[in-house]
Amino acid sequence: MLDAIFYVVRGGIPWRQLPREFPPPMTVYGIYRRWVRDGSWQRLHDALRDQVRVRQGRKPLPTAAVIDSQSVRGADTVPTSSRGYDGGKRVNGRKRHIAVDTGGLLLAVVVTMAGIQDRDAAFRLLTSLRSACSTIALVWADGGYAGRLVIWAKTVLNLTVEVVKRTDDTKGFVVLPRRWVVERTVAWISKHRRCVRDYETRPEHHEAMVYLAMIMVMSRRLAHE
Repeated sequence: MLDAIFYVVRGGIPWRQLPREFPPPMTVYGIYRRWVRDGSWQRLHDALRDQVRVRQGRKPLPTAAVIDSQSVRGADTVPTSSRGYDGGKRVNGRKRHIAVDTGGLLLAVVVTMAGIQDRDAAFRLLTSLRSACSTIALVWADGGYAGRLVIWAKTVLNLTVEVVKRTDDTKGFVVLPRRWVVERTVAWISKHRRCVRDYETRPEHHEAMVYLAMIMVMSRRLAHE
């Protein structure tokens, strides 16, 4: 059953096009939906993340995080009630907001309409991050998160949000401190074709796809080691 679900996430195929050697497609999809509802994918992901951090000689719970967002185009299966248009990226679909540790491992993910600004969605993201990792004290972010979010995070969640900006005299491509970590995680997620475009009718199903992509990344890393 897990192999069938991983096959869909990696290959980006519709559920009904699963090869015959797997269980019936709707049975596989039913298990996937059931585990989305009861939070099993996130618990499995968090358990693997703790193992990876321990293997790296670090504590299971991180103390710092990096946040960013990525807009992805929505397929025709994404309803208009949960999709929007990102004018900056010119993308019609949804936007996933993620928080990662300093090694790039996923800590929290929130999926919204693409038209929502990063700083507005970050209120939900940081709240989810705080509930998932009570040890987080410092968060790095880009210039799109500056403003009232920084004050709110400090007063309400006791989180210090440090904005990492490009200098005005910077020309061309420059690797910015801390921000490259979350951008690398976005690349890891985008290697899984089901995450390149949003096909899910519900935002929480797309969040589960992101967790599944990182489950595959971490399980391969643990097996290789």
